[in-house]
Amino acid sequence: MDFSIIRHKIDEQKVCVLIPTYNNHKTLKRVIDGVLEYTNQIIVINDGSTDSTSEILKDYQNQFIIVELPENKGKGNALRIGFKTVREKGYHYALTIDSDGQHFPHDIPSFITELDQKNKPVLIIGSRQMEQDGIPKKSSFGNKFSNFWFWFETGIKLNDTQSGYRLYPLKFIPKKFWTNKFEFEIEIIVRTAWKGIEVKNIPIDILYDPNERVSHFRPFQDFTRISILNTFLVFLTIFYIKPRNFFFSFKKKNIRTFIKEDILGSNDSNKVKAFSIALGIFLGIAPFWGFQTFLSIFLASMFRLNKVISFFCSNISIPPMIPIIIYLSLLTGGFILQDNFHLDLSLVSFEIIKKNLLRYIVGSFVLATFCSVVSGIVSYFLLTYFSQKTIKNA
Repeated sequence: MDFSIIRHKIDEQKVCVLIPTYNNHKTLKRVIDGVLEYTNQIIVINDGSTDSTSEILKDYQNQFIIVELPENKGKGNALRIGFKTVREKGYHYALTIDSDGQHFPHDIPSFITELDQKNKPVLIIGSRQMEQDGIPKKSSFGNKFSNFWFWFETGIKLNDTQSGYRLYPLKFIPKKFWTNKFEFEIEIIVRTAWKGIEVKNIPIDILYDPNERVSHFRPFQDFTRISILNTFLVFLTIFYIKPRNFFFSFKKKNIRTFIKEDILGSNDSNKVKAFSIALGIFLGIAPFWGFQTFLSIFLASMFRLNKVISFFCSNISIPPMIPIIIYLSLLTGGFILQDNFHLDLSLVSFEIIKKNLLRYIVGSFVLATFCSVVSGIVSYFLLTYFSQKTIKNA
């Protein structure tokens, strides 16, 4: 391997190797010396170590940046300070490597090569072989647990989401963070993925030596913190991220494109499409103000309908249609309740709704049900007609 080429690429891409360390005096020197073979663009964060770490780092004072923290506050906090320092020094990427000896500096070229081949921002995570001999079962289970929730929260499948060997695109990771312990590394990859940045694995070597490695993971406390974070991230995924992504995807489409791609081009049966349209129309007219998006996606998922079609049709209650929907709901409610109710369309307002709330609620649900049934039946027959016509033309 030509070390000069890797050094040049590291400098060219403005990559800095970030090494957070806490009481890893047995392995720290080996890790640092290994990294120095490829670059001296290094920042070490001594996270309040109480062993001989500070003494070891004194031998490197003139070779790279060393940040000494007075007390240990967790790996997440050390990384946060490290990212801030790396940004201030003008770097574009931070390559983090653990100092406990489990990561090999000889994998640095793999990260740099992968980065060099990309024409867009990417967050790269080194994928460990978690099934090999010597890997603690609790680590393997924890990784599978984390992989599942990362997939649920982002839709991205990875083999390893807990490896600390990572290349971060500093301009695209969050500027402010919510956590500062072990769960920090989960938070940052999820929130970066939510920004549309590619997150991917590359294979790396790994060493688990029980005689050298010092783990600071506290099974009960840290697993609890990770579970709380994932609960919060799942909540955001369901109530904000997925609806947001649906909304942005529709902003890029016109109605003609939507009908062609998502209705006629969908692989769902005509029955499923018709029910999806009916569900969306019902939720768009019924008085679920502010919750149509969430309900359309949630209910469509629950009943295995087409989420895209349901969401699109729920947007029938867009501003130009709102006065008409309210007007028809109030008229329907007046008819159902059999009272003398007269209303001019030009006088429709939210004040009218407040004064006639029962009439509006009853009318809107009846109107929503009627329009839902009619739209479902009509769309089913239309879809069947166009499907048969397509088969004949084929």
